Amino acid sequence: MSEFQSYRLSVAPMMDWTDRHCRVFHRLLSQRTLLYSEMVPAGAIVHGDRDRFLAFDPSEHPVALQVGGSDPEDLETCARAAADYGYDEINLNVGCPSDRVQRGRFGACLMAEPDLVARCVEAMRRAPIEVTVKTRIGIDEQDSYEELHDFVGKLAAVGTTTVIIHARKAWLSGLSPKQNREIPPLRYDVVHRLKGDYPDLAIVLNGGVQDLAQSLGHLERVDGVMIGRAAYHDPYLLAEADQRIFGDVRPVATRPEIVMNLMPYAEKLASGGVPVKHLTRHILGLFNGERGARLWRRYLSENAHLPGAGPQVILEALEQVRAAQDGRAAA
Repeated sequence: MSEFQSYRLSVAPMMDWTDRHCRVFHRLLSQRTLLYSEMVPAGAIVHGDRDRFLAFDPSEHPVALQVGGSDPEDLETCARAAADYGYDEINLNVGCPSDRVQRGRFGACLMAEPDLVARCVEAMRRAPIEVTVKTRIGIDEQDSYEELHDFVGKLAAVGTTTVIIHARKAWLSGLSPKQNREIPPLRYDVVHRLKGDYPDLAIVLNGGVQDLAQSLGHLERVDGVMIGRAAYHDPYLLAEADQRIFGDVRPVATRPEIVMNLMPYAEKLASGGVPVKHLTRHILGLFNGERGARLWRRYLSENAHLPGAGPQVILEALEQVRAAQDGRAAA
């Protein structure tokens, strides 16, 4: 693990959300929080355009690549590619329950094949990069604590040092991925117990954590907390993470300061021909709970997709917020 890297707080890998533009934005909010890519299928890295799937902005560090797969040789190739591109970690997805992922024989269904997962991790660890696993507390009827304990034990036996656990079981049929994030009950006690049984492993808790206060509560029992959708829909909660979670003394940036700090990246994208809408969709929640939040969201949503729209749209949206907060417009 790099000296600056800590698992105390991370933002979960989320398909269609945590792309490179989202991660640059989140990095402006917190310098210390560990950021994850969207899940990338191993085959896309082995056979596809690696720059498309692996390139990222240097400002994103510390940043981890999440991959999905079940072929040890392919996953070793992915781990070596991640190391070559400069990622701080590669994470194996053993938690996603979607039908598409199951058809590819990766994700949560691999909890039924712990020996295969162990072989995959063993192969990945031959590359010069930190290897972690993200999993669930169980699947279908295979959800006893003993089964989870044995599964994690097999990971530890091949040298895994960090396991991220979504504190819900997954149903591999009958529930959508969204329902699998909401219907199975959260069992934080299971994750806490696992940490007690594996004191030498870094155990990171994921699932349902809404803010930094909850994170601090869990950090009394586990080594790290991973926040998902809460960090995406209300990203400014990350602004106090460095101070409250990591003990930094740097002042918390204001929302307008975050916007201005984002502008050089927006200009860089524009100069490369990337439409501004690919960035603005990630910043819609920045002013959540503040006067002018609705105007911010509406202006970006209505204007960022228009032909010729560029970074100026972001500044114009900020002016809408300032006008509302100064009483010059309705919020």
